[in-house]
Amino acid sequence: MKRFLMGMSLAFAVGTASAADIVDTAKSAGSFNTLVTAVEAAGLVETLKGPGPFTVFAPTDDAFAKIPKDKLDALIADKAALTGVLTYHVVPGKVMAADVKPGEVKTVQGSPLTVSVKDGKVMVDNATVVQTDIQTDNGVIHVIDTVVMPM
Repeated sequence: MKRFLMGMSLAFAVGTASAADIVDTAKSAGSFNTLVTAVEAAGLVETLKGPGPFTVFAPTDDAFAKIPKDKLDALIADKAALTGVLTYHVVPGKVMAADVKPGEVKTVQGSPLTVSVKDGKVMVDNATVVQTDIQTDNGVIHVIDTVVMPM
């Protein structure tokens, strides 16, 4: 029940920010602070505030916490590598959950993500999609529980 209420409060918080772009929606949600910091460090704020549309598979702060601190710090310090990782989480166009099909999806980074269904859960590479269809002015956010890395 507690998890359900937390999800509802996140959905409500995001729902009230529906007139915002991807970056502002992520900021207002409160669970994407590391992602927002990384987007700022990579210089991608203006891009993700642009007209899009974009589909973002957004890792939570807990997802980033799975990366050892020294590796995360090194990634954030390497703008080119960070940009590659972040743009690997972005798909051109607005893809709602109902439109997602198993298979490869080309990312803005250029490498494909693999979308699959395992035990009834939608997976993006090795990440589980934990919340879908957070609509923004310039696309949609799907929340994932792990940071995915391009090959």
